[in-house]
Amino acid sequence: MAKKQFKAESKRLLDLMINSIYTNKEIFLREIISNASDAIDKLCYISLTDDKVGIKRDEFKIDIVSDKEARTITVSDNGIGMSKEECENNLGVIAKSGSKAFKDEMEEKEDISIIGQFGVGFYSAFMVADEVTVITRKYGEDTATKWNSKGVDGYTVEETEKDSVGTDVIMHIKEDTEEELYGTFLEVWKLKQLIKKYSDYVRWPIKMDVPHTEQRETGETNDDGTPKTESVSVTENETINSMVPIWQRSKSEVTDEECVAFYKEKYRGQQDPMTTVRVNAEGTLSYKALLFIPGEQDEEYLIPESKKGITLYSNGVMIMEKCEDLVHDYFEFVCGVVDSPDLSLNISREILQHNRQLHTIGTSLEKKIKGEMEKMMADDRESYEKLFRNFGIHLKCGICDEYGRYKDFLRDLILFYTSEEKQVTLKEYVENMPESQKAIYYASADTIKHAMSLPQSEEVRNRGYEVIYLTNAIDEMVVANLMEQDGKPFCNIVTEDLGFDTEEDKKKNEEANIEQKEFLDFIKESVGEEIVSAKISNKLASQPCALSTEGPVSLEMEKYFKHGPSEEMRKVKASRVLEINLENAAIAAMKKEYDEGDREKAADMARILNTLANLMAGMEIEDPAKFTRQVTGLFE
Repeated sequence: MAKKQFKAESKRLLDLMINSIYTNKEIFLREIISNASDAIDKLCYISLTDDKVGIKRDEFKIDIVSDKEARTITVSDNGIGMSKEECENNLGVIAKSGSKAFKDEMEEKEDISIIGQFGVGFYSAFMVADEVTVITRKYGEDTATKWNSKGVDGYTVEETEKDSVGTDVIMHIKEDTEEELYGTFLEVWKLKQLIKKYSDYVRWPIKMDVPHTEQRETGETNDDGTPKTESVSVTENETINSMVPIWQRSKSEVTDEECVAFYKEKYRGQQDPMTTVRVNAEGTLSYKALLFIPGEQDEEYLIPESKKGITLYSNGVMIMEKCEDLVHDYFEFVCGVVDSPDLSLNISREILQHNRQLHTIGTSLEKKIKGEMEKMMADDRESYEKLFRNFGIHLKCGICDEYGRYKDFLRDLILFYTSEEKQVTLKEYVENMPESQKAIYYASADTIKHAMSLPQSEEVRNRGYEVIYLTNAIDEMVVANLMEQDGKPFCNIVTEDLGFDTEEDKKKNEEANIEQKEFLDFIKESVGEEIVSAKISNKLASQPCALSTEGPVSLEMEKYFKHGPSEEMRKVKASRVLEINLENAAIAAMKKEYDEGDREKAADMARILNTLANLMAGMEIEDPAKFTRQVTGLFE
């Protein structure tokens, strides 16, 4: 029997497919099962109008047999089968699609769902097999065909016998190597695992002989009269797959408890999900989705391998375990499944041909997710605040991503603290603003308590205005990207004009700074390079002094950069300004020593006050012992 050669381009494509297109060898079983499901779909459709088929709907099945001694895995179906010509066309030429042609022909009909492209995914078998044999008999024909190939060297086609219609794909598994233990695929437990992982929701039953042990009575009795038992190994033909996924069933058929149980089983959640999002979209692009917002933050969530993510299915066949292109990173904490019969796939189910389809589905899902989160915020504020504690960082990063491209979509989901207990959205903050308030005031610090104690916040609160407290390293970037809310600008109480001074007040402050220039220069000279200047401030109520900054780098940014990965980053410093309250007793005491000529004592007091300002700002003291000597020196 003459061996036929693949065409040159087919040889190259086969080589590429085996070595690069499929990133995961274990998906070979998914591909072969999907092709078997396609074949059954075709014959089942024909049976609707042809009573000669002789197979009832509940008799269609896919059988898998593992033979360790022969080192083979056989996948059999009782679907439509192939003629000799179709074997040539579908298997002899890679990327020739019998399923695609069938679907194109029947695209006007209903109840037709063809998953794959026979002759494409089929060749993934060669990732684990050194020889593949296909024995097939087409419905309506008496003769069968045997197709055999050992890979790129070619294939043979000949007539053979087969009792019933359908197809057997027999894969001879490669010998084990140091890099790959191919023999693992012959184990029943491994095959079951792969079926459950990739093909659990194929609509036709996938059956296997599964061995297990059970206790049986021997007919004898123990001394106490109880029957003796022994362990007996038995083999039962079991259906491995679930067939009908929970997300394919209507809402009326699935209880909330079943959805929660599915979430906990699939994602190993210890707590119930915060909320469940169910979608059944019909139209040009149809899909169903079952999504969850987890009830807890996974400790390993920031490790890419441990992310739950959204799994993408096409007609119940998993094509991507974590589809990162479906929703943006700001919703990456959402997990669940999306199943669409309309996804266009090329060469393998791992490579999506039209990202536009994913974008369409993703855009719709994000609106649904946002709507569910807004509903939770309105109806169950306590639960939403928990959700935000767990996943708010993702939303904040989303606001900063791509230069604020998604800020308007996300801004209403962000919460800010205005006290240690109270959180508000920016919309709520603006709605609660007194009419006299012209800006959204914010302060940055390590903790809310620390931010509330900043000297500059005292004057704002004294006027009855709330302050938003930023305690996360990214918060200042979030505010910078948001820019405003309902026409109200943000105002950093540490670095910006609070807007409280009249023109007369500003003039008096300017005159005071000019009048006290010599004293202020003395303070700057005494403190040294730690500050760029000293100035008299109108922001301080009861405190003697405070730190502010000039330029783009704030004190909180300096703290962040100090722990950066590079030496260059760690050198980034804020340009600090020491602001003083001329009416405070401590400043008056320092001024008195300066005016009376005790410049050395006045300089010590200036350095002490600068260190105190650093402490109030949450900055580290580089030399605590020196500061202690300076303070105790005042008692001498």
